Amino acid sequence: MAEVQVKDNSGKGGKVRSKKQVPHVDLTPMVDLAFLLITFFMLVTTFNKPNVMDLGLPAKPKENQKPPDTEIDLSNSISIILGKDNKIFYHQLSRDELTEATLNETTFDREGITKVIEQAKARAKDPAKFTVIIKPTDDAVYKNFVDMLDEMAITKNEIYGITDIKPWEEAVYEKKVGESKTAPAKPTN
Repeated sequence: MAEVQVKDNSGKGGKVRSKKQVPHVDLTPMVDLAFLLITFFMLVTTFNKPNVMDLGLPAKPKENQKPPDTEIDLSNSISIILGKDNKIFYHQLSRDELTEATLNETTFDREGITKVIEQAKARAKDPAKFTVIIKPTDDAVYKNFVDMLDEMAITKNEIYGITDIKPWEEAVYEKKVGESKTAPAKPTN
């Protein structure tokens, strides 16, 4: 800031002595410089781009056209059920064959769902048409769904679908989850 210096004149003539002033630093230009730097960095900085997952959806059918029902061969597909508490279940069975004992549970690690998908693809009649059907339950967490889509990229499965869990599968799932809660704890030695 600019200072106005007032001459101290006591009205007496005589020698004029200069007063020693305390050094003073004017910080006004520093404020201007700070705003210039802030403006510069705001203009040249790229903000974080949102992470977007590419999800290819089928085209909407025309109003008068109903899409054909697709029948997927059970030996050429695997159904994955995403449950609560980060649990994941899978099966390759029909409605009549699926029970609590045949609904298998696995984990999200390398030895879990990745291995299950790779083994099922290896056993498929036509590995080129192998389909993974992802069925999240109402109790599933969004993170598990994203992890499952990542597994599709890891296992290089290009054919997969996302659908609602069927009522008969949900009944078996509920029994399986209820069974695991009421199962007695195994003694540790």
